[in-house]
Amino acid sequence: MEVLNHTAQREDRSLIVVMHLTQLLTYVTGFGGLIVPLILWLTQRDKVMDMDDHGKAAINFQLSLILITIICIPGILLFGLGILGFIFVGIVGFVLPIVNAIRASNGQEPSYFSTIRFIK
Repeated sequence: MEVLNHTAQREDRSLIVVMHLTQLLTYVTGFGGLIVPLILWLTQRDKVMDMDDHGKAAINFQLSLILITIICIPGILLFGLGILGFIFVGIVGFVLPIVNAIRASNGQEPSYFSTIRFIK
């Protein structure tokens, strides 16, 4: 007797949209922009269609923002260039999750530029 392990994935665009928007928790609480999407991705990646792709993109984006922020700290001493990096992180970190939440609600693939792919 052969046992097949077919897990039926449901389509839940609203959960993917919420996962993208939870990245904005960093602006509200100071943390959570990485933790909440990571928990949603880890718990729902096998249950919801396209959650794996969107979750990986969001986690890679948040890790990239953290890395750029860490690099910008000593960059402040170099003619204040780190301040430009902080402005870039602040604007891009706010706009791109909203743009990708809209893309997810339309059923499109996520598009985060300036992202290092830590998770493939």
